[in-house]
Amino acid sequence: MNALDAINQAKDTITVRRVYGDPYQVDGVTLIPAANVMGGGGGGGSAEGNGGGFGVRARPAGAWVIKDGEAEWRPALDVTRVIVMGQIVAIVALLVARSIAKTIARARAGR
Repeated sequence: MNALDAINQAKDTITVRRVYGDPYQVDGVTLIPAANVMGGGGGGGSAEGNGGGFGVRARPAGAWVIKDGEAEWRPALDVTRVIVMGQIVAIVALLVARSIAKTIARARAGR
């Protein structure tokens, strides 16, 4: 792929159309899904400009809910991220508790 073609294709791919999905209606409520979209590209290679590429990553961000003329943002919940963060907090708490217990044990032994 020509590097210039890759850059032009990346420009067409990473647009606001990728962030907001098509709105749809359910029971008189309009929903507009949204995503966090990131991307990047690069080029290099031969004298003809061949060699390049790009990548795009999208994650659900939430949705706009429009009802009776009022718009409300509803964020998406990434359960995996919540679980991983909970595990990290638990590990840190256990390490801190262990350190405190060791300090107390040393203080009592030194009396």
